[in-house]
Amino acid sequence: MGATNVIKYKRSKVRRKSLVTRKLSKLDFDEMNWTNMIPECPIYHPSEQEFQNPLVYLQKIAPEASKYGICKIVSPVTASNSADIVITKEKKDFKFETIVQPLRLSKWNEKDMITFSKRGRKYTYHEFEALANKAFSNRFGSSGDLSSSSVEKAFWYEMIHGEKGTVEYGVNIEGSAFSCDPDDRLGTSKFNLKKLARLPQSPLRLVDKGIPGVTDPMLYIGMLFSMFAWHVEDHYLYSINYHHSGGNKTWYGVPSYAAFEFEKTVLNHVYCNKVLTEHGENGAFQFISHKTTMFPPNVLLQNDVPVYKALQKPGEFVVTFPKSYHAGFSHGFNCGEAVNFAIGDWFPLGAAASKRYAHLKMLPIIPYEELLCKEAMLIYKSSKVRRSKKKLEDMPSSYRAIVLSFLQLMQFYRTSLSRLNSSRNVLSSSNTLLASLTCSICHRDCYVAYLLCKKCYSYPICLFHDVLPQTCLCGRKYTVFKRNDMLELEHAAKSFQQKKECIDALSLASIFSYNDIYEFTKDLKNNNWHEEKRATRGINSLGAVSKRKRRVADNINSS
Repeated sequence: MGATNVIKYKRSKVRRKSLVTRKLSKLDFDEMNWTNMIPECPIYHPSEQEFQNPLVYLQKIAPEASKYGICKIVSPVTASNSADIVITKEKKDFKFETIVQPLRLSKWNEKDMITFSKRGRKYTYHEFEALANKAFSNRFGSSGDLSSSSVEKAFWYEMIHGEKGTVEYGVNIEGSAFSCDPDDRLGTSKFNLKKLARLPQSPLRLVDKGIPGVTDPMLYIGMLFSMFAWHVEDHYLYSINYHHSGGNKTWYGVPSYAAFEFEKTVLNHVYCNKVLTEHGENGAFQFISHKTTMFPPNVLLQNDVPVYKALQKPGEFVVTFPKSYHAGFSHGFNCGEAVNFAIGDWFPLGAAASKRYAHLKMLPIIPYEELLCKEAMLIYKSSKVRRSKKKLEDMPSSYRAIVLSFLQLMQFYRTSLSRLNSSRNVLSSSNTLLASLTCSICHRDCYVAYLLCKKCYSYPICLFHDVLPQTCLCGRKYTVFKRNDMLELEHAAKSFQQKKECIDALSLASIFSYNDIYEFTKDLKNNNWHEEKRATRGINSLGAVSKRKRRVADNINSS
């Protein structure tokens, strides 16, 4: 480059920088200085050896990292095939649809409730990239001279003072940008999100069918100020997000021990009570689950709710921990990918999530009870083969979490079944080999035992209700269905109980860093079953609806 061209280039760069400065100087960012008060979450740099065992490594850092709600992991290996190459070459005719997001805060009253239901149009990867880059240029003029702090302040300024601006975001796009190339080191690693949820240590490997976004990853293709609103993961699961390429992302996270305070703050300082169908923190949780609630973290700071942030760059993972609320936004065009996962330590929080879902009659996405029983039985059978005499406190913490959660579940069923056996309102028991069904009253998943009418094969009912209906809607008494392997489940519980006797009741608290493991341990309030809607007749299952009645009938006839 000649001297004249160098001078022209430098002048052009100065002009672009001054344009950005002029645009930003028009905004009064002093009111956004609270963004500087949010501490950063921890950052981890695993070695290549540690990187080979993702769930073992995540189990290792969890006691410290979970205190922040989120953490960042810098990958020691890089992808040799970029996301755009994988998406455009390995996926033929790839297109995705966007949602339109308003760049303003909602008043969250009956007249102003923001939703992200408005659809954009379908784009190819490069079409959306061009649109996103143009939007960035229109706002800031240059992409090379803007600090992440300035973008963060500009985002919240726009959200607080904006009125009609919008952005588009490609969310929940089925697929992956991890390459299938055998020479791609990241693609062949176990940190490939296509593999992670079903690794041997993950309970989600036991889910029969793939669930997009839970067991199978999804893509998220964003632009400047595309946002993901405050939420916790389904069933309080872990999540892991990989940043493939493009502009940075800012994340905010609230640790699980402060989840109640978070919900209370949202209830009192964000929502108008008239928009909630359920009172109290459960109402806030239910509304937040729609994933449209966005508000600045200074609301949390003002109410002493701990919040941390991460600046995620390409090549970095962000992990969110069970029951940790999180939100964030993009700094420009980018491509990310996310999936859920679990490790043994998750089960007590999974139990709390199941109870909350049942209280709010929210449909479960994964069969918690089935996963717990299957994991417990694998531990039991393994210990029998090895003839292990290990005491419970000598087991890995993830095993102890599974065992203690399983013991609590089986103790509940022992008590409930004993009560039903003495009741004249229920017919004798039958055995079943069916997978999980969902309770027709509260939608809780039923695996170990449930009530079901032998005549109409409809309306299964879990045993978690204080008062159970005496008869089916058809007029027949209910039959108690128990699993064929109920005796084996009881033997496993007895074996675990003998090992448990060597530790005191406080042992569970010493295993976890979470303060609210059994926050929702009370039984559900009484439900009047005959007041439930009758339009949903038919067995509700976590699997496919088709052929369900015939499966139940065949199973009953063979019992």
